[in-house]
Amino acid sequence: MPYIAVFLSFVAAAAGIAVDQVLKAAVVEQLKPLGRIELIPGFFQLTYVENRGAAFGILANYQWLFIAVTAVVCLLIAAALIFYRGHTALTRTALTLILAGGIGNMIDRLRYQYVVDYIHFQFFPPVFNFADICVTVGCALLVIYLLFFADDRGRPKQPGRYAKYAHYNQNRNHRMGG
Repeated sequence: MPYIAVFLSFVAAAAGIAVDQVLKAAVVEQLKPLGRIELIPGFFQLTYVENRGAAFGILANYQWLFIAVTAVVCLLIAAALIFYRGHTALTRTALTLILAGGIGNMIDRLRYQYVVDYIHFQFFPPVFNFADICVTVGCALLVIYLLFFADDRGRPKQPGRYAKYAHYNQNRNHRMGG
């Protein structure tokens, strides 16, 4: 089972990278000449942005740093997916999403020296892309896991001491009319 889970994680990451790159290619070809398309006036638009930095364009002159850090993080995530056997479905999904998004944006940085962003909600200033969504959702899933499903050491919480007997009380209450 672990080998199948590892394989499926990498297939899902590859699919996420492919979706990201296809969307960005369409944006470069179709949206770049127009600049922006307002889909829901005053709310949502597609806006072509060449993001040379991180979130909000910070550290725009450090492409090599973004590429190096992203490569190291992606290698660590890939190693964790392959070698760590204690993953839950939630942590495996989270890491797969982060891996897909990280590689998707790294491909842009290597190809263009910037990341292609295009999704823009007008009430939310940054323009972002599919890879950013993958990374954000993956990080949110990891936070949810750590807050609600992990013990103090980050491992899955074990069921309570008497959890295996919980069904006895349910059956007893049902038989007794309660």
